[in-house]
Amino acid sequence: MSNKEQPIIVGLDIGTTKVVAIAGRKNEFGKVEILGLGRADSAGVSHGVVMNIEQCIRSIEQAIERCIVSNPNLEIKEVYVGIAGQHINSLQTHGDRVRTNVENEISKEDIDLLIRDQQRTYIPAGDQIIDIIPQDFTVDSTSYVVDPIGMSGVKIGANFHIITGDRNAIRNIKRCVDKSKLITRDLVLQPLASAASVMNDEDLEAGVAIVDIGGGTTDMAVFYDGILKHTAVIPYAGVNITNDIRNGLGVLRAQAEQMKVQFGTALADEANANAYITIPGLRGLQAKEISVKNLAHIIQARMHEILDHVVYNLKQIDLDKRLYGGIILTGGGAQLKHITQLTEFVTGLGCRIGYPNEHLAGGHTESLMNPMYSTCIGLILRGYHDFENGRMRFAGEGGNFIHIPAEQMMDALNIEAETAAPAVLDIDPVAYQPQMSSQKARKRNENVKRLFDGLKGKFMKIFEDVDDQEIE
Repeated sequence: MSNKEQPIIVGLDIGTTKVVAIAGRKNEFGKVEILGLGRADSAGVSHGVVMNIEQCIRSIEQAIERCIVSNPNLEIKEVYVGIAGQHINSLQTHGDRVRTNVENEISKEDIDLLIRDQQRTYIPAGDQIIDIIPQDFTVDSTSYVVDPIGMSGVKIGANFHIITGDRNAIRNIKRCVDKSKLITRDLVLQPLASAASVMNDEDLEAGVAIVDIGGGTTDMAVFYDGILKHTAVIPYAGVNITNDIRNGLGVLRAQAEQMKVQFGTALADEANANAYITIPGLRGLQAKEISVKNLAHIIQARMHEILDHVVYNLKQIDLDKRLYGGIILTGGGAQLKHITQLTEFVTGLGCRIGYPNEHLAGGHTESLMNPMYSTCIGLILRGYHDFENGRMRFAGEGGNFIHIPAEQMMDALNIEAETAAPAVLDIDPVAYQPQMSSQKARKRNENVKRLFDGLKGKFMKIFEDVDDQEIE
């Protein structure tokens, strides 16, 4: 399929500290070309939950506007939205179903009925089942069947991973997007989106834990034997570190954030005991001298707590010693100095930083190869999964589009990117063409397909029986 026939997918990551919008389109090599990027400070969101709809709407509008400023020929109407928050939970269940037509092969309809039965699983009042993910199947006495379609058997069963969330919290996110004059194509669990953008097929086979350290929450997705085994949302992340610094050192929030980013380290032993940060005094008061060592002790204490939660979740599924692919850290919090060393020390597993460059076309600026953009890139990949599986209309029939030919697109991006603060694109048209075999591209796309195929389908189905009222 030619480049012009591919749809333009926009991922929208609504976080506690930032809102990011990225527009992308696949090229003939199966890699994503970034057509626009916009970023804005987030307001009205706390730990992934919308607390003020009007403030959240303004943040979304700013991010979309800056995405368009980075490429003024872009028109954005539809988005894929990431969702997390401390209200997200998960549970394991098992279901069985006795077939009536045992002479026939097991079909997709049999699997769909088995999955549909799990909708009756008991969950707390006010919660909603978001996704039902089959992990492995049983056909009669044969266990650990990956794909039972085409087999013969009387009874089929499966172990399921069920993800739930607070219905009103989910609807509030959708309302914010609606009021921003955008159409929500789908809502996607953020740890799954992040996993799609940083994992490869070796990671899936070896077994890994994706740990996305964001602003308000730390999201986990654990894979083993190519199967999603566990998801979790830990309600501690970058904002908690900033608040600890603010309270512990008696500084302003903005100063605490700046110190964390510029001078922070996750390992106090690596901090310079003789280094100090000078903080201007307020209203004529004397300036403060902050020890870099003390700053590091505060950061390490909170990061240690977050990693203790990661270990607890791995122990819950008996995978704390068996993930040979180790832990992949991503999200904005993964940029902390010496974070990998602390993670290896606390968990006892190998660790690396996950960058969303696995699926990106060459020639992009280094600022895009940043773990904070993993979720957005993963949302674009989810959009292409829907498109390639026939769950999204063909490009050109509405949706997002660009007004100029692809040959002129790169020049426009380079010119406009210089004025589009803080969303900056610097794409070299010469280095833009990736060199990759079609076989490797297919293998990479199959990896993403395996990840998303297990989901029950459109997240938006949970809204079909609800008439949302317009917010005045």
